[in-house]
Amino acid sequence: MSQLPFRQIRHADRPELSERFCIMSITINELDEVKRRICERVLSLERFTGLKAILENLSRSRENICDALSHANSFQDLLAKLGYPLTLTKQIHVQDAYSRLAPAGGVKTVLPYNDIPTHSSFPTLVNINSTVTATADSAAFFNKLLTALQEQCVAENQKHNGLNR
Repeated sequence: MSQLPFRQIRHADRPELSERFCIMSITINELDEVKRRICERVLSLERFTGLKAILENLSRSRENICDALSHANSFQDLLAKLGYPLTLTKQIHVQDAYSRLAPAGGVKTVLPYNDIPTHSSFPTLVNINSTVTATADSAAFFNKLLTALQEQCVAENQKHNGLNR
């Protein structure tokens, strides 16, 4: 979280300005914290647990994940914001991917994702070279999931803001 450097904004001749900056900084920090908590809560919903597992595999920082989620335009953009460019492939054979785990095979982690309602499988590979490999269908699926997650976060933020007025 960013805080304003209070010592640099103190005004010897106008102390009321120092107090105003301090209050504004606290409000901004509180707002960021509320948004992060809402993001974490929404990401923990059953619908998004698979996406959460993928993201937590790419970054341990919840703050980075929530920041990337709120500013991403697509699944590809989300991964790039976390430092992992997306590589698309025609298909992923999960068993073959597991056999390629290790530096020699180039695969760091295999993240199988099974969407029960659609009976679809969207495996994702995290590679040793800090890229993510997925199919075009997987990217499209995660784009829709990302959009739904962002819409849920906006709705929760609006609900929270409505309660605090």
